Amino acid sequence: MQEKFLEQLYQEHNKKRCVPSPDLVCNWIEGILKLLFPELANRQFSSYRDFRQFYDQLHLDLYNILVELGVQTDEMEKSFWDQLPTVKGSLQKDAEAILVGDPAAHSLTEVIRTYPGFFAIAVFRLAHIFYQLNIPLIPRTLTEYAHSKTGIDIHPGARIGDGFCIDHGTGIVIGETSEIGNNVKIYQGVTLGALSVKKELAKTKRHPTIQDNVVIYAGATILGGDTVIGNNAIIGGNVWLTHSVAPFSRIYYEGAQYQKVME
Repeated sequence: MQEKFLEQLYQEHNKKRCVPSPDLVCNWIEGILKLLFPELANRQFSSYRDFRQFYDQLHLDLYNILVELGVQTDEMEKSFWDQLPTVKGSLQKDAEAILVGDPAAHSLTEVIRTYPGFFAIAVFRLAHIFYQLNIPLIPRTLTEYAHSKTGIDIHPGARIGDGFCIDHGTGIVIGETSEIGNNVKIYQGVTLGALSVKKELAKTKRHPTIQDNVVIYAGATILGGDTVIGNNAIIGGNVWLTHSVAPFSRIYYEGAQYQKVME
């Protein structure tokens, strides 16, 4: 019985199209982060030539990953590398937002090197490039890797503006069609989710829109594709929202009653 089962598994392995191993993909993304941020590099490069060789190896690794997936390599590669400077700029703003937004943060180096929120955002921004290019498997492999390391679950399809600050972060869930503006701050346990998980709604806007300069405190749950949190609003801890909130609103939970305070 065991031999027959092993033979069956072997046949299944032979039938499956070869795909890059998760280890290869995750090691590659760690290398990209080391390329972008010297704070994350585990060695000092002796020369520009040494640094260039490191870059060339990452270039080759991406080529091999895309070849194993069976996608057009030249166009996909060029698009990724062309977008890297923009992603680097966005991540610099994210790190600065975390430094400003967290009194416990002492330096950009500390944020970039140790903060799980920054790591999750960084991996998301890189995964989002592949998501936009309709490359299979890689985007979700990357964000689930970040999820496993940080407890922060950001779908690669979400759209997130600059200056995104995640404080603490554990238990945050940001769904596929979420839209987040600039200078938004989110605390641990926040969910930006869907009102329905029906499969036939997969191609619709299912998750909320968060406009610029919004703060969402710990444990808040905001659901629905039609739900819009207006700019400069503050959403208090443990609030449950399935409707839109006007700009500059303050929504908080007190006892068993929701209170709305307008500025």
